[in-house]
Amino acid sequence: MCANRKCLATVYVCDGDDDCGDGSDELKCTSPLTCGPNHLRCNTSECVPLMWSCDGDPDCSDSSDEGPERCGGDGAPYLPNRRANCTSGEFRCANGECVRLTWKCDGDPDCKDKSDESDCPLLTCRPDEFQCGDGSCIHGTKQCNKVHDCPDHSDESGCVNATKCEGPLKFLCKNGECIDSSKVCDSVKDCKDRSDEPKKECGLNECMINNGGCSHVCMDRPIGFECQCPTGYRLLDKKTCGDIDECENPDACSQICINYKGDFKCECYEGYEMDPVTKTCKAEGKSPYLLFTNRHEIRRIDLVKRDYSQVVSTQKNAVALDLDVANNRVFWCDRFHRKIYSAFIHEASDPSQQVPLVESSLQTPVGLAVDWLQHNLYWTDSGDKSISVASVDGTKRRVLVSTDLSEPRAIALDPHHGFMYWSDWGTRAKIEKAGMNGVDRQVLVADNIEWPNGITLDVANRRLYWVDSKLHLIASVDLNGAHRRTHMSSAERLGHPYALAVFEDRIYWTDRDKAAVFMANRLTGEDIHALAENLNDPHDIVVFHQLRQPQGPDSCNLGSVANGGCEYLCLKAPQITEHSPKYTCACPDGQDLGPDMRGCFRSAITLPAAAPRDDMTATSSPPTEFTPGTGATEGTGGVSQADAIPRLTTAPSGSPEPLTTLSTLKPMSSQESKALVPIVATVVFGLVCTAVYLVWRNWRRNSTKSMNFDNPVYRKTTGEGEEDEIHIGRTDAMGHHAHHHPYPQGVGMGVVAAGGGTCPQFICPGNAISEGGAVKLGQPVR
Repeated sequence: MCANRKCLATVYVCDGDDDCGDGSDELKCTSPLTCGPNHLRCNTSECVPLMWSCDGDPDCSDSSDEGPERCGGDGAPYLPNRRANCTSGEFRCANGECVRLTWKCDGDPDCKDKSDESDCPLLTCRPDEFQCGDGSCIHGTKQCNKVHDCPDHSDESGCVNATKCEGPLKFLCKNGECIDSSKVCDSVKDCKDRSDEPKKECGLNECMINNGGCSHVCMDRPIGFECQCPTGYRLLDKKTCGDIDECENPDACSQICINYKGDFKCECYEGYEMDPVTKTCKAEGKSPYLLFTNRHEIRRIDLVKRDYSQVVSTQKNAVALDLDVANNRVFWCDRFHRKIYSAFIHEASDPSQQVPLVESSLQTPVGLAVDWLQHNLYWTDSGDKSISVASVDGTKRRVLVSTDLSEPRAIALDPHHGFMYWSDWGTRAKIEKAGMNGVDRQVLVADNIEWPNGITLDVANRRLYWVDSKLHLIASVDLNGAHRRTHMSSAERLGHPYALAVFEDRIYWTDRDKAAVFMANRLTGEDIHALAENLNDPHDIVVFHQLRQPQGPDSCNLGSVANGGCEYLCLKAPQITEHSPKYTCACPDGQDLGPDMRGCFRSAITLPAAAPRDDMTATSSPPTEFTPGTGATEGTGGVSQADAIPRLTTAPSGSPEPLTTLSTLKPMSSQESKALVPIVATVVFGLVCTAVYLVWRNWRRNSTKSMNFDNPVYRKTTGEGEEDEIHIGRTDAMGHHAHHHPYPQGVGMGVVAAGGGTCPQFICPGNAISEGGAVKLGQPVR
């Protein structure tokens, strides 16, 4: 036990590190610390594993394990944000880190060595200007104008309205003066406009008449009167009282708020009980405890007993952390080794029990989250700018999001509703949301956000919390991005917050600048305490308690079919409406879902097109490889008869090479044969329509009747003297029946031309029907 009564594991005593905070764990160390054969002794007497020396990552507090005398070179330390080259929108720190260019000389050091604030011009403001906290200047009239003109809002801090004249002890004159109410109606004119001594109102009690028109309480004043309301009510106008909805205040209750007329009531969710003293909701069951990464370790703090112990040791650079509470497992990723590990918490101190789950294709894993219902693992990678998912054993994996990501950092899951949330502190800092299968992506927070590091979900109250390392604040929104609220905002209290966790009425966070773990009241932002100090670069933090991961159904194993019938990954789908799917299947990178949306197939490799050859006689494409999700019968490379459709091309005339035989051709796959079906059907349908049209046209031509007649009116007007005559007959035998007229002369009837058109009486021109379809009167058709 430390002198300050903090409990500490014996492994931390005499280790050269002030773990108690008061140095009492290092006071009674009699002899200089000696290191084992596999360890290196730092110049500060610390011991680090020998394999960690000269790896580019300083592990000794004085960086002596990476010094040039031991390793050669310049001894430059390893830093997470250090890159060979910074982009045009970034500033390169003296230690090699890259930070945003707009953060240089803003009064707030962002580089670890604070080089972004060195050699900055001294900003001075004119006498008529106000200097903001970041050194910028605004006009003096903008201070305390209820508008935030400074980037750090310092122009509105500490403002007091000196002209405020309210309450029963003050009286506001009509000219704007403010006097004591005791001077009203005292026969002395204290207001310059004499408004404090009106003759008609002094001595008049307006409350005697109809209660002054007040709905509840009427208070008489020397001049006039004032309507007041009982507790739980407020004035809607100057006379009418209405109920106060206390539940509009988010601090009114710890969890559930029920409003009544003139009152309200607080309740707790299932699994929590009301503390009779503090009136806050406390979790039932075992006491919660914290797990946090300390680069080389994962440590544990009991939140009730305040025990402090080590869970995982001898890590190189453990930065991200999460839990599976039901199975008592811890998951973490080591940024230096680029691997994701897992172990049972009670066995995690044994390196042989630390199982690497994901060992390849990781560049810079920085965020980690466990789906405790569908048993999948999600992580962010700022190196390849992606968000990926894998089965909890690491055997199956897929990239879910790889576009429009700049610097993805933390990730959190809501498996009950199928959504994931992540922060991105890149050029356009934001917090985003998407389904756990990668669909329905949307931005939750994009305004007033600069460096969102850690995020966490308050599962009980359905809110998302985050820390902003640049703006030095802790804020939250609901899970739709609305009802934003700032819980803490202080550069003094929040140096460089990195990660946070929320449980009950407390916020817990790590601070890299202060090298400590803190907690505070999440409703008020007050009651701040340090839980662990003098740490070696603390990063991620989580709370272990069964209510942090409420149990629910595994959507992928509800029926008799395991893994939802998916051949590869089964991912929870976002529950947007009551008709949303419970899950969707996913395939490995480079493969797509088949027609049944459960199996996976690999698309054929597309080769670059080659120049055509004259001697080419046959072509074929490699078939696509398809594996159905269920009910598939695996063969030895054969295909069914329906899929065995060869494709041939005709060789050019005079080609010396013979045609390739049918047996040497590769059959088309089922996918290619299915693609030909609509083409063949279209061609057949077009041929049938053409044939029907030709038959119909032939029948129409054979069955159409035509006639020739002599127009007497036309002949009389032209002076012709021949007799009128009409020739009627079938077009194919008109010459044989030209003089047999079944109709008398002068009958008005239409004439059908060869094209099928009908001319009314006396309208057709005086030309006989010719091969072109014209009519000529008086001439028989030949």
